[in-house]
Amino acid sequence: MTEGTTKNEMEIFKIISHGGNARGLAYEALQAAEEFDFEKAEDLIKQAAEELGLAHKTQTKLIQAELNGEAAEKTLLMIHAQDHLMTAISEQKLIEHMIRIIKKLAPKQ
Repeated sequence: MTEGTTKNEMEIFKIISHGGNARGLAYEALQAAEEFDFEKAEDLIKQAAEELGLAHKTQTKLIQAELNGEAAEKTLLMIHAQDHLMTAISEQKLIEHMIRIIKKLAPKQ
């Protein structure tokens, strides 16, 4: 932890980092599907889901701490992290659906 960075901020950065990783992996999966490499796409989506799981676990930890009386300061950084995570979740679900469509439209081998 750097000077001036709180434990809460470090947890928030974890949410942002894992959410961003998940989003990037999901878009890589979409690219793989566009190239009809569905095995790679599935692997990347699985990795994205693991990253989202880590982000969600951190988010849950912060929520539980607040419910247990550890007041969390509502900061722009926290709002950004929540937005980042929710966007990543939404985009992953959309990309999963797009991959299913691409599979249906893929040339038969």
